[in-house]
Amino acid sequence: MNRSNSSQRVVELLRKAYSDEMETIINYQTNAIILDGVRAEEIKESLQQDIQEELTHAEQLGQRLKQLDARPPASGEFTARQESLQPPEDPTDVLAVIDGVLDAEKDAIGTYRDLIDTAEDANDPVTEDLAVTILSDEEAHRTEFHGYKKEYVGK
Repeated sequence: MNRSNSSQRVVELLRKAYSDEMETIINYQTNAIILDGVRAEEIKESLQQDIQEELTHAEQLGQRLKQLDARPPASGEFTARQESLQPPEDPTDVLAVIDGVLDAEKDAIGTYRDLIDTAEDANDPVTEDLAVTILSDEEAHRTEFHGYKKEYVGK
């Protein structure tokens, strides 16, 4: 991929990551509201904390897009993709939410790894650095929710 194509791909990945972060915020907020039960409290608190971090990620990605003379996508350009993170019918199904978070984090980690590689190809160290920083946060979220899953299923 030549540098011009790489630069275009960087913008595409930044826009995807921005949309994904915004969708995650919506789903985390809804799950934090609807979950019920004693075992749900810790998950709800974690989701509420993660919402703030995901919002910060979206703000950083949007600012980077602006710096690259591009725009973050608005709601009219939005396509929801986080099927597994949709709130469960049973508000006590904490494991479904944990699994949904793990799926979303796996997708985010893949996107940020792609963005790191593409930004390097495009000779865009600023975007590469931003993606590395956010990747670290997403990996920490994944580790946290793996721990919840282990606790929850008793493994």
